[in-house]
Amino acid sequence: MYRLKKKDNTHKKQVYGYARVSTVGQNLDRQIDELKEKEILTKNIFCDKQSGKDFERNAYKRLVRKLKKGDLLIIKSLDRLGRNYEEIIVEWRRITKEIGADIRVMDMPLLDTSQYKGLIGTFISDLVLQILSFVAQQNLDYIHQTQQEGIAKAREKGVKFGRPKISTEHNFKAVYSRYCEKEVSARQAAEMLGVSVRTFYRRVREMSE
Repeated sequence: MYRLKKKDNTHKKQVYGYARVSTVGQNLDRQIDELKEKEILTKNIFCDKQSGKDFERNAYKRLVRKLKKGDLLIIKSLDRLGRNYEEIIVEWRRITKEIGADIRVMDMPLLDTSQYKGLIGTFISDLVLQILSFVAQQNLDYIHQTQQEGIAKAREKGVKFGRPKISTEHNFKAVYSRYCEKEVSARQAAEMLGVSVRTFYRRVREMSE
């Protein structure tokens, strides 16, 4: 008599990669190549090539739905998870705590939950994330304070402030380049140019067309 073989429902650990660029004009190839060097299957690499303004990233959403406890997600840098540190922390906790998957950040070896387990791993990851969040907020506060001091000094000299149509094309391209490289946020870029965030996004769309 033959015995029926029991079906193995054990989940086999999967390794995924995620790559993202902020604008249509940027290239994903370098991120993808680095993920492939980690021997990640092509079908397990998810990519988004659009603005993360509203966090509407279809590939990222599909990836998160696929992630299961014990899986590993590899990303090039921490900012792939969100447009700011608040979002990054939310997504980090969602993946590592709610789903139970691991995250490895290639350019920050300390952020690799697959290497640290238990209370020590949780402590290290949470501590690093909180420090990064604090530093990011301090940086924003410093930029805002410096800008306000500059405005105050300019007003003392009789400079009048109004909302210009937009800065010179040269200035916009310089700020736009920094925005694409994630050196400044959209709000910071708009403040640097003296325009509204909406106006800045409109010019970004025009550059992408």
